[in-house]
Amino acid sequence: MLTIYGVYRSRATRTLWLAGELGLEFKHMPVIQARRLSDPLATDAPVNTLTPSYLAINPMGTIPCIDDDGMVLYESMAINLYLARKYSTPLAPADLVEDAQMMQWSFFSATEIETNALKISSTVAEGLANSEAGQTVIEVAARMLRRPFKVLEQHLSSTDYLVGNRFSVADINAAEVVRYAQGHPALFDANPSVKAWLERCQSRPAFRAMWDARNIEAA
Repeated sequence: MLTIYGVYRSRATRTLWLAGELGLEFKHMPVIQARRLSDPLATDAPVNTLTPSYLAINPMGTIPCIDDDGMVLYESMAINLYLARKYSTPLAPADLVEDAQMMQWSFFSATEIETNALKISSTVAEGLANSEAGQTVIEVAARMLRRPFKVLEQHLSSTDYLVGNRFSVADINAAEVVRYAQGHPALFDANPSVKAWLERCQSRPAFRAMWDARNIEAA
């Protein structure tokens, strides 16, 4: 049995979305981030990323994490690439070239986009987007994202999806990173192919189901 650790309001959305796309049966363990708790080591604290029992599973104390019949992984991109490859569906790479391309776009998103996109997301989530300080953070982050977004724009101007012109695990991995920048619409207006691609990805039933579950989870 596959177990997925992590709350919906975390990077676990990437794996929970993929599981929905694949129609997987799994056990969900909603491990919460320790930083969201006043005392994560209290005896009545919910299972979190500092809970000793969870650290015994994932010594990094990060989410998501999976246990697939004893095989434990705790990096979201690796988790999704593994699950996509395990189940023979169009979401997985069809050959070695597609495998390399899916890894490229996954890691490109994580290394070139995520840090600055998260700055936009967190500034908006904290209600600071309209403050002078918040606007400065967003403007700097958006400026740093211009180049990687243009790379995506150029690629997506001639294809609907990142690899093989079909929806795949690469799109899930990248879309869940690019999503963090949606609090700055001007970035997407300047890159219409990226905007249209993200809308296609987020219109999928498995994404909507994951998002609905996220929305009912405590913030």
